[in-house]
This record gives sequence, C-alpha cells and structure tokens, in this order.
Amino acid sequence: MKKYINKGILLAAIGGTVLFNSCESTLDVNQTEVSATTDGVAPDLLLAGAISSPRASFEVTTGEMGSIFMNQWGGDINNVTGGFQDEYRLNFTQNYGLASATWNNLYRGSGTFQSIINFEDASFGNHKAISRIMKTFYVQYLVDIFGNVPYSQALQFGDNFTPAYDDAQTIYRDLIVQLDAAIETLNNSADYRPVGVEDTVFNGDSSSWIQAANTIKLRILLRQSELAGTDSETATYLNEQFALLDNNFLTADATINPGFILGSGQQNPFWNNYGQDADSNDTFDNDFITPSFYMAEFLKGADTDPNGGGTQTGVPDPRLTALFAPSPSNGQVTGVPQGFENSQVDSSVELSELGPGLLKAPSQDSYFISAAESFFLQSEAIQKGYMSGDAKAMFENGITASFNLLGIPGSAAGYITQSQNVNLIGWDGSANKIEAIMTQKWIAMCGVNAVESWIDYTRTGFPDVPLPSIAEQTSRPNRMLYPASEFSTNSANVPTQPASEAFTTKIFWDVN
Repeated sequence: MKKYINKGILLAAIGGTVLFNSCESTLDVNQTEVSATTDGVAPDLLLAGAISSPRASFEVTTGEMGSIFMNQWGGDINNVTGGFQDEYRLNFTQNYGLASATWNNLYRGSGTFQSIINFEDASFGNHKAISRIMKTFYVQYLVDIFGNVPYSQALQFGDNFTPAYDDAQTIYRDLIVQLDAAIETLNNSADYRPVGVEDTVFNGDSSSWIQAANTIKLRILLRQSELAGTDSETATYLNEQFALLDNNFLTADATINPGFILGSGQQNPFWNNYGQDADSNDTFDNDFITPSFYMAEFLKGADTDPNGGGTQTGVPDPRLTALFAPSPSNGQVTGVPQGFENSQVDSSVELSELGPGLLKAPSQDSYFISAAESFFLQSEAIQKGYMSGDAKAMFENGITASFNLLGIPGSAAGYITQSQNVNLIGWDGSANKIEAIMTQKWIAMCGVNAVESWIDYTRTGFPDVPLPSIAEQTSRPNRMLYPASEFSTNSANVPTQPASEAFTTKIFWDVN
C-alpha cells in the first residue's frame, strides 16, 4: 500500500508528493526475531513476547488489507493523493507491501511459538499447548491468504534455510492434529507447570484456552464446507471431525493485553497506528483512514451506490457512529467511494475518521478472537447441518456481541427487532441465511479482523460488495502472491507465479 501526502501548503512547498510505504524488511521463514537468543530460554520467559510479537502486523497490515478489499475503508482524498491505488486497481505483485508484511510477520511470530514447542523440558506442557494454539491460528491465515506454504520444514532456524512448500490441504489436516494435542494437554494441565501472567490472553486459564482451540477448529472445518459439496473425501472428513468436535466455544471476547499504556512502544498497536502517538498527536492514518461510501451508507440503511440503485436496507445501524466518528462540521458520518478522486466528490464535506468503538485508548485490548466471530461460526455450522442448535439464536448472539465490543450494548436488542424481517441483515427476512450470516459478520469484523471477511467472501461469495470504481479486474483476488523475499531466499522451492495467479488460482477450499 502506498500513500501520498497532499496537504495543500506542504505540497506546494515541497513541489511534489511524499511517499509513505508500509512494506517491512524481508525475513526468511526459518528466521525469527529471537532465534539467536531463544535457545535454552524457558518458555515462561518467552510466551508473553511470543503472543504479542505478530499482533501489530496482523491487526494493522493484515486487517487493513481486509478492510480495503471488502469495501469497508477508504482514504481521505480531500487531503491525500494516491492512497490505496494498488488495492483499488486490484494490481498485485510480489512486491505488494501489505501481503509481504503479513507473510514476514506471521512467520516471525510462528517461529517464537515453535521455539517454545521445541523446548526439551516436558514440564512446560501448558506453555507448549498455548503455543500450538497460537501457531495454528497464524498458520491457518498464511494458508488462507497464500495457499501452499512452507510448514513441515519451516521454522527450523539454522537447520534448513530453504524449506519445501507443503500442500495447503495437508497443512490444514495437521492443524487439527495440533489443536487436538493442545486440548489433550490442557485437559491434564495439573500435570505441568502452571501458566501465569506470561499468558496475556487468559492468564493461565486452561478452560478458556480449550474454548479458543475449539473455536479455531470450528473455523478450520467450516473453511472447507463448500469444498465438501463437491469432494466426497472432504465431506466424510468433515462429518467425522464435527462428530468429534467439543461444542465448547468462546462466548466472550478473547483479548490480548500485556499492559498497554500511553508511551512509546507501549501502546496498543491498533491505537498506535490509527489513533495517536505517544505524544498524543494524531497519527497519519488517523487522518487518512475514512469509511468507504458503501460501508457508511449501508450502515445508515441508505442507498449504497453514489449514482443510485444500490443496496438499501432502510434500517439505521447504531454501530455506524461507533465504527466511524461523525464529522465535527456536520455531525454526519461521511465516506468516500473507493477509487474516486477529489474532483469526483464535494471536497467541502469533511470525511469521517475511525470511531470511538474502535479507538478507545492507548491501553485498549487487542482482539485475538471476538465473541461475535465465534457466534457467527456456530450459526453457520448449525445452519449447514454440521452441529445441532439454534442458528438464529447464534446469529443474534453474534450481533449482540458486536454491539458489546463496540461499547454500545444497550442498542443491540432494538436493532435486532427492527432488522428482523429485512433481507441481508435480519434472520427471518433473509432467504439466504448464509448470506445474512456473512453480511452481519462483515459488519462485526470491521476494524477487528477484517481479513476474515475477505476470506469468507472468497469461499462463499458473500457479502457481495462492489469493487472500486477504478478496478482493472472483474473480481477480487483469490489469494496473494508469494513475496519477493521468497524468490531471493528460497528460490529453489517457491513456486513461480505470474501476477495473474492472484486471480486465476485458488486456495484449496475455494470452489466458487
């Protein structure tokens, strides 16, 4: 992603544009930030750092990628020229910054978890189990975003600098094995050293980690549910796994907070990027990120097409002003159509910024797995017949959990009642229940885990949000390309990829 400042007097003074590039330095998949120091370091001294390490990239770069792909966010074209041009044009190469940062940082985080798993002292079983769960969480996203990736030979540090690529479906199957092993250990947690404050998610509560593992298992299995419709072996596998699945899932937000406070290097990463710096000055992205026109108007219940004739639910969503702040000049949430230039909008109208439900304080929690996501996963599994239960109740629990996360719990019940009979957003009024689940999940994941909605769209086709006006492709990418760093450090194994493969090849579970 590239952003170009265009701040009037500043632009005139420098006679050009200032380039901001979010790309991060390259990193081989057998390296880790702490690989030189973790050998022999006890897992209780590593776990807190391991949990925190990949969060900034996942929340900011990976999340931002999802928010732009799924028409939730735009860029402030009144003050910035050229923002999100790669994303709007759907122009992806091996040098695409957000994908490269995702690859590098998720592997780096996984490396530290692997160091804990490999630690020879078996008494740290609980720490190892937590690390298996966390590593599985991130490896699934590597597969979902890139396809085949290094896995069985990866993260061996100095033992193998050129790991082979593993088949994506084979990796998925092993992720279930890893989660089962973690759950078995945690069911016998008293046999191992206790986990305390180094666990910045659940503070050593094994039962909560088991719920998290089951929720991740549910996500992994549901990713393959469309494939099961055409592949009998996958159908059999899913039926077997769902029969074994313990329906003990997260019912509250699973958050990460190692002690975020106001201060350089100590703030919540989302706040630090999209809120204010340690000196309480607004960051560049605080001024730059706006709602997309489509997202803002959808939540208003208004026409989502600036030219008329778009989606219009007629139901105002109270989450609008929690996700996006009303502009001080007019008290309205105003977005910008993705791909529009300054000349195509009324530049006198102030565009909105991210809202108080997402930007709370430097000390705010990071969201590992939200309760809303857990409930929507359960609703989908029940609706598809994989689990027993009340799909509608879980759907509405997901909506309520989204309101709770954004700090407006008292508004959920009225919204659910008002939207009940409305297509896309209400259970009773939606002929396609999966579309309704994915649409409400799309709202709930905005600013929380937006890449999940892009992956959901890739596998289900929902929600069907419009492409940017300047898109040079007819559809969103199915996947991201392997970063340039892999072609320089692991050229013997990385598959050759023309840029077109972002659109012509699919992740194994994608049959749409």
